Amino acid sequence: MTPLLELNSLSCGYETAIIAEQLNFQLHSGEIACLLGPSGCGKTTVLRAIAGFNPVLAGSILQNGREISTAAFTVPPEQRSIGVVFQDYALFPHLNVFDNIAFGLQRKSAAEKRKAVTELLKLVELPDISSRYPHELSGGQQQRVALARALAPKPNLLLMDEPFSNLDTDLRRQLALEVRSILKDQGIAAIMVTHDQEEAFAISDKLGILAQGGLQQWGAPTELYYQPVNPLVAGFVGKGELFDAECLDETSVRTELGTLEFAEPFGAVSGKRLSLFIRPADIRPSMDKGSVMARIEQKEFLGQSVVYHLSLPSGRRIESEVFEPLMLDVGAQVSLHIAAHRPIAFAR
Repeated sequence: MTPLLELNSLSCGYETAIIAEQLNFQLHSGEIACLLGPSGCGKTTVLRAIAGFNPVLAGSILQNGREISTAAFTVPPEQRSIGVVFQDYALFPHLNVFDNIAFGLQRKSAAEKRKAVTELLKLVELPDISSRYPHELSGGQQQRVALARALAPKPNLLLMDEPFSNLDTDLRRQLALEVRSILKDQGIAAIMVTHDQEEAFAISDKLGILAQGGLQQWGAPTELYYQPVNPLVAGFVGKGELFDAECLDETSVRTELGTLEFAEPFGAVSGKRLSLFIRPADIRPSMDKGSVMARIEQKEFLGQSVVYHLSLPSGRRIESEVFEPLMLDVGAQVSLHIAAHRPIAFAR
């Protein structure tokens, strides 16, 4: 099947300044993808290149198998059938909700505009606000109107630049799930830019980590979480610590946390040195005696979990996150048990 969107060795930026380079990924019809990465890594630059707003410095962008951007040729944004939802929504303050949504429907008759806008307002669950102006709407309502306006021309692809960044945490999660449901219902593919890991996991079918000027990994969110290709990806999709490890056999290693046994093999020979990535939720403190002890230096009660800040005999500080009513005291000496089921290991 021909991908809806394909980036081939894409480099983009501003004038001669390359912000992101050698990007390769595909997006198929109906798929929702997220570009996740730290501020300033080039996420928005890539999105703007796909939309046709920014030049391509090398490589190409294809839409349904047809080139739409190269270093020498660019299809104008209005001819790409791509909708855009900007970070600040970019609603026209002098137009009411109806006219904002209908702005991209200039070629339709008045009756067709009215029908389309009415259907879109129902779709985003705002059926009764067509006469209001942007300043009369909440942040969540403005976001929904911006989405409706982007969907009005029925694009093949929707690009969203941190669309929930101006909203509080609970509303962001709610709207992220609602937007995913709307896009799936309409069969519209989308790429969303975010720096929020939970937001990216909630909405995406495909996830790309953009950092240090390149695409570190592209795949399903579960693949990136459980099989990161490097420590950078591992640390970005889930908090954790790297530990030096020596393979004892195919399933066990010796570390600062003791000898660890895994059900799945490492694919490494005895004596090989590795870096082992372990997440706080996989480290469980206990008052039982164990081979590796640690001291609780600090604890944070977060409601559904407790984070313990621990110091190892070497002086190294690590964290443990416990999702059970296990209340240990600061200053207590505890043993550590590692509950990781599959190894996340990198060659040293």
